[in-house]
Formats: sequence, C-alpha cells, structure tokens
Amino acid sequence: MTERTPSLSAERGRSAVLVSAFLRGMLAGGLGLGSLAVLVMMVWISSPASDSGPGGALHAAAGIWLLAHGAVLVRTDTLSGAPAPVGVVPLLLTAVLMWLVHRAACDVMEPDDEGPTPPSAGSVFCLVTGGYLLVATVVAFYAKSGSMGARPSSLLFPLVPAVAGAAGAGVWTAAGRPIAPPSWAPVRLHEAMARTRFAERAEAVFRAAAAGTAVLLGGGALLVAASLVWHAEQVQASFLGLSGDWAGRSAVLLLAMALVPNAAVWGAAYGLGPGFALGTASTVTPLAFTGRPALPDFPLLAAVPAHGPGTLLNWAAAAVPVAAGVAIARFAGRDGEACGLWETALTAALAAVGCGVGTAALTAAAGGPMGTGALAEFGPAWWLTGAAAPAWTALIGVPGALLLRAWRLRQYADDGSGGGEVRSVLDFLADVEAAERRRSGPRWWRRRGGEDAAEASESGPGTGTGAETGPPAGAGSGSVSPPSPSGPVPGAASWYQEDAGAVPYDFLPTDPWHERTAGDSPWASGGSPWVALPKVPGTPPARPPEAGPANSPESASS
Repeated sequence: MTERTPSLSAERGRSAVLVSAFLRGMLAGGLGLGSLAVLVMMVWISSPASDSGPGGALHAAAGIWLLAHGAVLVRTDTLSGAPAPVGVVPLLLTAVLMWLVHRAACDVMEPDDEGPTPPSAGSVFCLVTGGYLLVATVVAFYAKSGSMGARPSSLLFPLVPAVAGAAGAGVWTAAGRPIAPPSWAPVRLHEAMARTRFAERAEAVFRAAAAGTAVLLGGGALLVAASLVWHAEQVQASFLGLSGDWAGRSAVLLLAMALVPNAAVWGAAYGLGPGFALGTASTVTPLAFTGRPALPDFPLLAAVPAHGPGTLLNWAAAAVPVAAGVAIARFAGRDGEACGLWETALTAALAAVGCGVGTAALTAAAGGPMGTGALAEFGPAWWLTGAAAPAWTALIGVPGALLLRAWRLRQYADDGSGGGEVRSVLDFLADVEAAERRRSGPRWWRRRGGEDAAEASESGPGTGTGAETGPPAGAGSGSVSPPSPSGPVPGAASWYQEDAGAVPYDFLPTDPWHERTAGDSPWASGGSPWVALPKVPGTPPARPPEAGPANSPESASS
C-alpha cells in the first residue's frame, strides 16, 4: 500500500500513505498483544492442571496487555469475593510495547525515494496514535467480559498519554530530534532561541538529567542484585515453593523478569531515603524496617532487608544518589567549560529537576495497589521519591559541576604541553562573547550629544574625535590628510574605542610586491600615503586633494 506505481496518482498515493500510517499503528498494537498472547497460551498448554479454558488464557493476556499500558485491573475471582485492584505495572513489558509505537511512527516518517512524500508530522502522530488506541479499545471491551477487566478511568489516564507520548517521540526522532519552535512560530521567537543558544543548553540539560537517572536506576538494580545474593536461600525457597512443575516455575520466572525494572526503581527509592511500602502499615527505609508487612510470597520480595533498625550496611545505600549527583556534575561540568559560572550551575540544577521528574514518573508506574485493605499501598510513594531525587542530585551536582569546571580550566591553563592552545581557545571564546555584546547593544548607537563629548574628553588625546586624528609623523609635505570637523563628533569616541578592531579588511594581493605596476602605488602617482579611515558617523565626506605643483605629474617624474 505504500509503494507508488506509475499508474497511481499523487492524490491516491497520499491517501495510501495515510491509510498505511493508521494501519501501522494497529499493527504495532497487534504485535504486542499477539506476542504476549503466545507466551500466555504456551504456559496454559504446558500446565498439567489448568482450571480454565483457552478463553480464560486469552482474557488473562488481554488484561496483562492493558496493565502494561498503565491501566488498573480489577480481579473478580478473589477468595473473599470482593473485587481487588491490581496497579503494579510490569515496566519491562511497557518498554517493549512503547518501543513498538515509537518504531511505527518512525517508519511512517522515513522518506521513500520511489514512493510519495510522507505526510506531515501532525498527521502521522494522529494516525499512528488513533490506530493503536483502536486496538486498545477492542482489547478493553474483550477483557471486560473476563475475570480481569480494566478500570474505565485508567484507560483515559495513563494509557492514552503513554501511547501519544511514544508516538510523538517517534515523530520527533524521525525529524532529527530538533530542539526548536515549530515553523509557524513567530520569527522573534526563533531569533531569541538562536541568540540565547537554547537548543545547546537544553541538550546539555537533557544529557545530564538522563545520565543522573540512568545512574540512579543502575544503582537501584545493583542494590537489588546484592540483596538477592545475600538472601539467596530465601529467594530459592520462594521460587520453588510457588509451583511444583516446570511450567509454573517458567511462568514465575517470566513474571519476575518483567518486574526487574520495577525492582530497580524500588532499590533507587530505597537508596534515596523514602523507601517503599509493603502495605499500609509497613515501610522499608535504610534507617529502619517498621510495621507489620503484608508480604506476598514472591522471589523478588524475598530480598527485602531484615525487620528492625538499619545497620551500617543498609546506610551504605546512600551511595546510589551520591553517584547520580556525581554523574550530573560530570556532564554539566564538562559542558560548562565553554559557558559561564551561572550557566553551569543552572544546567546542573535543571538536570537535577529533570532527574526528579523522570524518577517520579517511573516510581508512579512501579508501585500501586495489589488488593484491598493492607495491600492498598504497595511500593514507593512517587511524590516522596520525586522530591528526594532532585534534592540529592542538586546538593551534589551543582557544587560538583562548578568545581569540575574550575579544575578543568585551571588544568588547561597550567598545562605546559597544550596550555597555550587551550588558552588561545579561551581567549577566542572571550572575544566572541565580547563581539556578541557589541552587536547586541553597541554604545555608539545608544549615546547622543554630550555623553560622547564627555567620554571623548575622559579618554584622552588621540582616541577621541576625528579632529585629534591626523596623518602619521614623518609624512611628506605632499601628503594631504582628510579635513577634520571643528567640534566633537557624536559617537566617534565610543566608536573608535569599541569597534576599532572590527574594521573589515579586503583580501590582500597574492602577486609579489616587485611585480606590481607603478600605477598601483599611491607614492608613484603623487598621492597621499595616508590610509583612509572608515567613515565616522557625523563626519563630512573628505574632499580629494587638488592637483598642485607638489603633487603634479611633472613634479613626480622629476
């Protein structure tokens, strides 16, 4: 449908591309659902004693697919008979499904040499999102008739924003990841963003925030792995006790793998300080494990620290946010070598805020209710973790970025091997910054009248007005200098003081000096060797020298 044949008109070709974009969104949803359904059906077929038919397995697959998008499921087949919500999102499945949406949007935006031009970014975003949400609507209606239906309010949020965000990220990636206002934005906005280097600074902030978040999650995963090794016997007993056959253990292993990113987020929340809740009456932090936990039997939960006050080994988890702050300082300080002091500090602070926003979003998805009563709260609190992450990273990242910037600049300046080169680069950057200040607001353009005269009198002789400027000493009597005004020229002093080095030069001749003709030299024609200065605003035009006995051709030949 996307290939354009010679008999296909442009209108029909564009319609085919639009239909293809919608179908790609549906295909992305169908691929994720089909892959998950195959896994569930394999577990159901291999189970020796299944208490449901193939319809129950397909309903379970539909419910897990909706749960991976952030929807809250409601289980009706509980022991008490009361419906129980399930809101813990398997983040590994979420990453796979969102990647499918992202790839579908990227594929539509890629130009084809033989086919028609791709549609606009807005059309691709709406069509891919609409096709995927159509599949989600059908799956939600199908899962409603089973034992694991989705709560209607959770289908609007966060399912719809998650799919739209993944499609928008795909369109943005296909466009080259631009950090700029759209083409229909005012020209002044484009000029302001170009003048302030908004794109470069935003990229530096995003890079530092991503590095801090990645280090924070990696440190949380390291904490979980160390705790699993420390409690290896409890983990093994939990894994073997949940099922006695290999099909059930395979299902438990697949579920544990899908929840590994959740465990990493829980470990990061534990290292940050707020910890996580194991029910409404129990909290696990590095300082203490308090309350009576509602702890289900699961291998990953067997790695929870021992009940009671924390030890020095538990307090060592604070190294995780410290490492995240160091990562932010590392990236912000490296990008701040060509920036000012306050710009480096602002970059590190904004990166800490971005790290907090990303951590809060992941924490909100990694936890949630697992039932009613004591299991109504399960996992870390997103608002506590989202507040602790920027506090830790800003406390370490901002001073660390400033110290790293100062150390690198000092190291480059004191380096004997390459110090001169780096010093010249720094001088060049300083000159560029000064030139930008002159272009943005030169003083000779703003000042008028007496202010320029006062500045000329303060600056001393030789730099003030055109009246004080004359031909160089030693010039012959035949040299004629341009006439000077009788009074101070408005703007001349500041113009010569600030923009004297900004006079444009023409290209020099490449032929040897002895091959030039005599007519090219002002000395041969009897002209003035005085080099004409650029015209100062307010000065009258210089009159050419009149021919006389001193500068006539006869006197020059004699």
